[in-house]
Amino acid sequence: MSWLPKKFVVVPVDFSEESIAAVETALALVASAANLHVLHVLPTIEPSDPEYLWTTADTPARQAHTEQALRERLADPKFAGVNLHVVFGEAGHGVADFAQEHHADLIVLPSHGRTGLSRLLIGSTAERVVRLAHCPVLVLRK
Repeated sequence: MSWLPKKFVVVPVDFSEESIAAVETALALVASAANLHVLHVLPTIEPSDPEYLWTTADTPARQAHTEQALRERLADPKFAGVNLHVVFGEAGHGVADFAQEHHADLIVLPSHGRTGLSRLLIGSTAERVVRLAHCPVLVLRK
């Protein structure tokens, strides 16, 4: 497998500094920013969820708000041309499913690795993506 350049690289972001740094790293792996796909996975909110009581749960509005927040967070000219996507679901499955549906060459994501002995080496979302992905996954650690 050739590492450079990739035609479709997915970078899931959670708005943390580590995830934005992953976008910067991924830029070095593609010939053009147009080959980079930044993805945010929003949790679905069901009427039975406690959050439903204090939110509008308006899916199109949540998606549009998140896309705008992504545009603002990635407003630096170095990110010009990257593709922004918002999907709904559980983060690990959402990332892996998006990558599979679009025949991604690579997923680049940070590992926060913050909790528990079982998450000592890799974060829970990163671990789930690695297990579910149908393409190579580059996990970045500090």
